[in-house]
Amino acid sequence: MPGWDPANTGDYTLKRRNLLTSAAVAATLATFGAPVLAESHSVTVGFVYVGPVGDGGWTYEHNEGRLAVEEHFGDAVETVFVESVPEGPDAVRVMTQMALNGADLIFTTSFGYMDQTIEVASKFPDVKFEHATGFKRADNVSTYSARFYEGRAVQGHIAGQITQSNTIGYIASFPIPEVVRGINAAYVHAKAVNPDVDFKVVWAYTWFDPAKEAEAASVLIEQGADVILQHTDSTAPQAAAQAAGNVYTFGQASDMSEYAPMPRVSSIIDNWSPYYIARTQAVIDGTWESTDTWDGIGAGMVGIGEITDAVPAEVKASAEALRDALASGETHAFTGPINKQDGSAWLAEGETADDGTLAGMNFYVEGLAGEIPQ
Repeated sequence: MPGWDPANTGDYTLKRRNLLTSAAVAATLATFGAPVLAESHSVTVGFVYVGPVGDGGWTYEHNEGRLAVEEHFGDAVETVFVESVPEGPDAVRVMTQMALNGADLIFTTSFGYMDQTIEVASKFPDVKFEHATGFKRADNVSTYSARFYEGRAVQGHIAGQITQSNTIGYIASFPIPEVVRGINAAYVHAKAVNPDVDFKVVWAYTWFDPAKEAEAASVLIEQGADVILQHTDSTAPQAAAQAAGNVYTFGQASDMSEYAPMPRVSSIIDNWSPYYIARTQAVIDGTWESTDTWDGIGAGMVGIGEITDAVPAEVKASAEALRDALASGETHAFTGPINKQDGSAWLAEGETADDGTLAGMNFYVEGLAGEIPQ
């Protein structure tokens, strides 16, 4: 997922499994270094995070995947991680240090790490790298992502039916295809159930900055939005909606169920654990190959959090039916007729979007106002 310049860079910490039960679980790495890895483990797996593990969203769920690897493999595998790493030279430094310290497999969990992953991987051909949400691969670099837009479709379906103001706010992070896909999917499905719905998009230019995210939510609420969707990683929009009252929200990347049953009425949950376990097993078995993975609701990589009773029963039932249809492949989130924002034809009646267009999506669909920032 993630993009370019998170405002909250935080401390750069690397935590090791055998320190997690101690009172001091984090060591500040002034030079973005990493500890020497124990040689008793057959495989060491590293994770590079764009946010803090306690963000309650994107990074939290990646870290849950890391913990699942530890639980699954026990002492056969050691994991290490560095959190709150900005995308840029610092990411190169962190990845390089992990590789030098003996990591066999490194997951780089942000879109903005793409070029850095390729750069470092070229210097360590015997280390396997996995880059989340990107599109550049190499012999020792795989890519993986989830079809988050399927979850956005379900959220839009709900949002369009529960809004009273017909104004839905959307907090966007960075103008990359993943985020644009999500906006379009939510809008298409909100519009399908409520032709009068209007979307207002605020670009926060951050993945994790609670202050910015709360401000964006407040601005949208002031503009009449009574439903807030987000593609940023903190729970600050949930808190802002809760303070405002009578504003619905949806959890992003993680369940954010602490805000249920209101304002959080459902969520998109990223489930990375099976993938991380399978790719670690491939390294152990010597069968790892460079691949591209893009799974959705059907494969279990995207989950839909419980729809609370704050949503009318008939809306909940139709949302669950849409979820199931997306999971089975009976329905595609982008099914025509759909035009582009300028009115030109994109998908004809019954036609579905191809993965190539979705992967590089750089346009709004018809009906969305404003421009995608360059």
